Amino acid sequence: MKLHGALVLALISTSASAAQSQVPPRPSFAEWLTGVRSEALARGIKPDIVEEALGKIEEPLPVVIERDRAQAETVLSLEKYLTRALAPKTVRAGREIVARHRALLDQVSARYEVPPRIIAGVWGMESSFGRFTGTRPIVAALATLAWDPRRSTFFRNELFDALEIVNRGDIELTQLRGSWAGAMGQVQFMPSSYLKFAEDFDGDGHRDVWSDTGDIFASIANYLKGHGWVAGQDWGREVRITRESARRIAGGVARRSGGCRATRDMTVPLPRGRWHELGVRLPGGKPLPASTPEASLVSGETRHFLVYHNYDAILDYNCANSYAISVALLGNAVLSSEPAKKPAQKPASKPRTKHRARRP
Repeated sequence: MKLHGALVLALISTSASAAQSQVPPRPSFAEWLTGVRSEALARGIKPDIVEEALGKIEEPLPVVIERDRAQAETVLSLEKYLTRALAPKTVRAGREIVARHRALLDQVSARYEVPPRIIAGVWGMESSFGRFTGTRPIVAALATLAWDPRRSTFFRNELFDALEIVNRGDIELTQLRGSWAGAMGQVQFMPSSYLKFAEDFDGDGHRDVWSDTGDIFASIANYLKGHGWVAGQDWGREVRITRESARRIAGGVARRSGGCRATRDMTVPLPRGRWHELGVRLPGGKPLPASTPEASLVSGETRHFLVYHNYDAILDYNCANSYAISVALLGNAVLSSEPAKKPAQKPASKPRTKHRARRP
């Protein structure tokens, strides 16, 4: 028996309405926060810390929600993101700062078996080599994101971990400030990552990712090693692909699966020989080295990269291809002996009576 189209639509509408009526109404922020306070006490957080941390939060922070919806890693192309991350001014500043800590960086690298340039690249991307760590109150930011329905479970757990960090005495609540997303210190760890991966490199009894450079380097390295970084292997390399090769790859090479968009936006790993058959070459046009391991392809609009196993460890820090490639290239740039490249100078032109707007 066939159902008339209008009847089918009516049935679907009725079912949808019934399903919506079964969803409990979302509590107000104040009601929700009362439940959080009760759970924090049940988890063993000291009452005075619960009161100090949550008692003065009256409403969610609108700016935090706005930032969550407009992250640069998702709204900028790979090429534009790299241009911003590797600005000559950033590279010059990074070289000066990293040079002052090079001996310590090498010590940390030797202990954790993560290259200095990768540690430096993460440090640069996360806090501009320690210059910017964020000023937002972590607890209020996490409370806002935990109440917001987009990723409420994740941020609710991070909120309790932040309270646990204060509860343990690792840092005073008034100093617990960071990014809009709740990331902390020069390493920009989320609270759960701090509890699991923060390191006390100098042995002073404190895991200080806010001001102790040794702890900062060691915590970054420990995080990467804990997420699968293999000693002696690289992250990947830039390659050249023709339009015809790009067409063949798009039509004949499967994409990876994964929990985040970055992994789904790259191809499955293929051996060096297969990439050669598909026309992938070094930027200068030469064949890929015989030692090239299995690699996945990450492509932007005009730039392309073959990435290896260790690339995934960088993605675990921030699962965005623009971020992970920026880490690698920035690390290479600040530890390179070559001077930072300056933007090409355009030849002088005759004065014009009208001015065209600059591109953003």
